[in-house]
Amino acid sequence: MDLALLIARSGLDAHHKNIEVISNNLANANTAGFKKNRAEFEELPYQVTNQPGSPAADGVTTPGGIVIGTGAKLGNNKKIFTDGAPVTTGNALDIAISGRGFLQVQQPNGGESVYTRAGNLTLNEQGQLCMPNGYVVQPPITIPQGVQQISISQDGIVSVIPATGGNSQQIGQMQLADFINPDGLLPIGQNLYEATTASGQATLGNPAQQGMGTISQGSIEGSNVNVVEEMVNLIEAQRAFEVTSKAVSAVDNMMQYLNQAT
Repeated sequence: MDLALLIARSGLDAHHKNIEVISNNLANANTAGFKKNRAEFEELPYQVTNQPGSPAADGVTTPGGIVIGTGAKLGNNKKIFTDGAPVTTGNALDIAISGRGFLQVQQPNGGESVYTRAGNLTLNEQGQLCMPNGYVVQPPITIPQGVQQISISQDGIVSVIPATGGNSQQIGQMQLADFINPDGLLPIGQNLYEATTASGQATLGNPAQQGMGTISQGSIEGSNVNVVEEMVNLIEAQRAFEVTSKAVSAVDNMMQYLNQAT
């Protein structure tokens, strides 16, 4: 197949993947704790016809060369871990993380811990703080039945006022997990991430200490997707796809002409 056609085909594939990334960002514009992705591309290996600096006549070396690119491909789909805007809910069990850190939750049946920025928490049948899918927040914190008020401080201290009244009682301490390379976390759906060798092991700590973020009760962290920005990116990606498709048509027309000429 003609090299120009292969190059244009790689461009179509790259632009299509960019549109897929942007579409996923837009689809999750209202997903709690969602972090947008940015497609990053890289060149395919070059076809070297004449090496730069190769010997020419009379012992002279060529200052340049003939090196033709062979296209582009998706090199990375980077997660952007900037904070999303907090959305006030007034729900005592909703929390928003501001700054570094993830909630650590336990998968069912003794599964490995996974991590999330989504703070729309609830209680399971045992009164433990958990995600809507039932994954229990670690370390487990149990809310007594019939409490008058639940308070969660910026540094993660959970306190309640009993149903009988009286003074506030501390019942638990929330922790956050941080990673040396959050971009290395593996998104697995349900607003969850798994640790990988690229992310490094989780470092646990209390909120507002040792660089960890703080917690805001009564809010959830919204998606960090800027819809207007993503729409502009989508239009640019679509235009690039259309222009590259015209290159495919142009090459195809030229090959038809050459076949007819021979």
